[in-house]
Amino acid sequence: MPKKMEKNTIEEKLEYLGLNLEKIPASLKNFEPLDFRVPKFYDEKQYRQYRYIPIKDIQILLTPTNRLDEIEEKYKKASPLYEYLDQKNEENILKYTKFLSMLKEIKIEDIEKVEEEQEKLNKEIPFRVKFEGNYLWQIYYSENTDQYFMLVPTEDTDYSTFFYLLKKKLERKRTTKIFVPVRNVGYSRNYLRKSDFEDLENYLWLFTKDWPLIYEVYDKNNDLSIRIVGETEVYEKVKSAYCKKLESKEQATEFYKLLKALFILQTELPDYFKFRTDISQTGEILFYYFDEQMEYANISNWILERYEEGIKQIEVAKELITTKQKQLQQLKEEAAMQEIEYLAKEKQISTFLECKKTFFGKFKYYFKYNKKNKKNSKLSVKNEEKQKENLEEVDEKVEEKLSKIKLKKKNYTIEELLELYKKLEKLENNLGDIMMDINALKLKNKNRKKKIENATKFIEEIDSHKKSIFEFWRYSNKDEVAALAEGEIEEVSTTKKITRVFDYEEDLEKFGKNMDKIQRKLLTKDETDSLYLLSTNLIDILNKVKNNNVMPKEIENSLKQIKKEATEEKMLTESEEFDIFGGMAQDRTKVSKINNKRHRELQKDKYSILEINKNTKQLGYKLALEKVIDNVKSALEKVVLTEELPVYKAIYDDKLHPENINLFDINEETEMNKIIKQDGNEINLYRIQLKKGINAISYTNIIFYDNVNKTLPLGQDLSTNVLIDVGKLNLNLIRETEFNIVQFENKNDDFSNINIKHVKVHEF
Repeated sequence: MPKKMEKNTIEEKLEYLGLNLEKIPASLKNFEPLDFRVPKFYDEKQYRQYRYIPIKDIQILLTPTNRLDEIEEKYKKASPLYEYLDQKNEENILKYTKFLSMLKEIKIEDIEKVEEEQEKLNKEIPFRVKFEGNYLWQIYYSENTDQYFMLVPTEDTDYSTFFYLLKKKLERKRTTKIFVPVRNVGYSRNYLRKSDFEDLENYLWLFTKDWPLIYEVYDKNNDLSIRIVGETEVYEKVKSAYCKKLESKEQATEFYKLLKALFILQTELPDYFKFRTDISQTGEILFYYFDEQMEYANISNWILERYEEGIKQIEVAKELITTKQKQLQQLKEEAAMQEIEYLAKEKQISTFLECKKTFFGKFKYYFKYNKKNKKNSKLSVKNEEKQKENLEEVDEKVEEKLSKIKLKKKNYTIEELLELYKKLEKLENNLGDIMMDINALKLKNKNRKKKIENATKFIEEIDSHKKSIFEFWRYSNKDEVAALAEGEIEEVSTTKKITRVFDYEEDLEKFGKNMDKIQRKLLTKDETDSLYLLSTNLIDILNKVKNNNVMPKEIENSLKQIKKEATEEKMLTESEEFDIFGGMAQDRTKVSKINNKRHRELQKDKYSILEINKNTKQLGYKLALEKVIDNVKSALEKVVLTEELPVYKAIYDDKLHPENINLFDINEETEMNKIIKQDGNEINLYRIQLKKGINAISYTNIIFYDNVNKTLPLGQDLSTNVLIDVGKLNLNLIRETEFNIVQFENKNDDFSNINIKHVKVHEF
């Protein structure tokens, strides 16, 4: 009887599924090879993509493993569904038995629960995207064959999703779709780059103190949106869930840039900028600066307002510094006068103590200080009163000066805003130091004033006994006072410089550090920015501008090309007039390395240096290039070489053009490797022996990076280039030599595909 009940139960379930084990549908017998590549690094517990997938496109495989086993093991042991339904082939009997066992354990109510859940998902995507039973959907994607498949672990206890999928396949509704997470897929990067997703997580954690979950979600029409879900504090420790939906590349880019801007400001200047979060009426996360909502569309105006406020605060700080410096100077003068007065009294006391030791000394002191002029003490009192009056003066012209402030630009970048507030921070720190000095001097002067009062009383006591020599004689025989204070010894240190002949392998590091230190001191930011542009693909157009032989069409083409590059590299949207980040390619919390030395500086950016935006005109672009040339000329006049060294330049030409801007290389091997990859067979290699003291720019680290945080390592680690004005050198040709060099067309040493390059060396 029990066996009959069991059989009927299985038959009822088969009937519910619509499956006839005696007649397996052809759709379940067909199996297309997946060619699935098992990923080396993948988190099975983290989903990045949710989508609606047609049931007909999902193949089913069963595997004798557990859901928590490694994907490699699960896929290796997996077999197509038909093998578990085949009762005629003896090889599949065990699999068939396992299928019946699974069918026995499943409850129809569990399948109906999954069906009910999918019906809801078919109407609406959950607020948090993921749903209660999402972990049961073991659906993977094979990129090689563009196929979806479901892995069903037979050692699990919950088979509801498997039997639901099987039921739907047997219904033969070709348009039926299920909403499920897809495993083994990363972000598509249609809207954002992989690094951008990582940045978003870091940015949101700063503001919400909660790690967000970011999904790419495809709707029924296969349209992509990015959903960011998490929790944020809305009042003290009260938290609320949020979901941010980004439905286009422009929305995603603007949201990313907004968070990046806020993150940079709050991490770089936490004393000036702090942003709070809130929730919108639709459950999306909002950001506020005090009571002002931060939106990307208005951030340029917001930066402008903050910049104006910063200028005002700087002017106030400057005025306060001036006022406090005057106060400090007055205190120093007061201290100096007190020092003179105290030393005089100290000298008088020490003289008395010395003189009273001998008979004649007592007489000498009596007559020397008997009728001492008391004008000094009166003068001291007058000066002290005058100083107090000066300390109480307040500059009433501060507000008048602030009202005259005028901004010079229409827009400012985050970089410029940071520079301004860094300057403000420096001024306020300076003001704080001055205030500490003032307080210290006040205390010092107060203490010395007390000492002067004590010394004065002591001297007055002496003077009170100088009415007669006999009375003074008796007083002088009293006990002595404390000894005088000891003086301080000033230490003097000397340094000695060591020079030697330049050798590339041994001396490049020292040379680079020396030049970098000099250039950081002598060159302005505009000059280093302009020098950086020479290391980019703009050097040809810059040379034409320098030589006044550039055509309007060439300016137009160059501008089009750089706008195209800016759009691709900086993700400028169609609605943006300019890049709000300026030269900040990334936030300053990112730790970079130069020659294994960590720093937090930002690499220079040619687009922000030239202020490239969609509204940049040819005239403005040409003027910017002309300004670059002027800055380069100015920089060259400031810096000279600290060592004698040879430099090299290789070109496919018959001669070196001295009228051009010419970048040379300290390392001839580097110079050859750069040019040998270009088309051409005849190479001219120019070698110039530069003397110590000639004008030249070494392409040290400061040329490629800003140094706002003062963490940039000293040296010439990024380039071995040197800029010289060949036209100003008195060159003498020493000798010429020639040689050939072999170039391989591929990485393998395939001698059937090589080029022989002829090199002619000109040594000056």
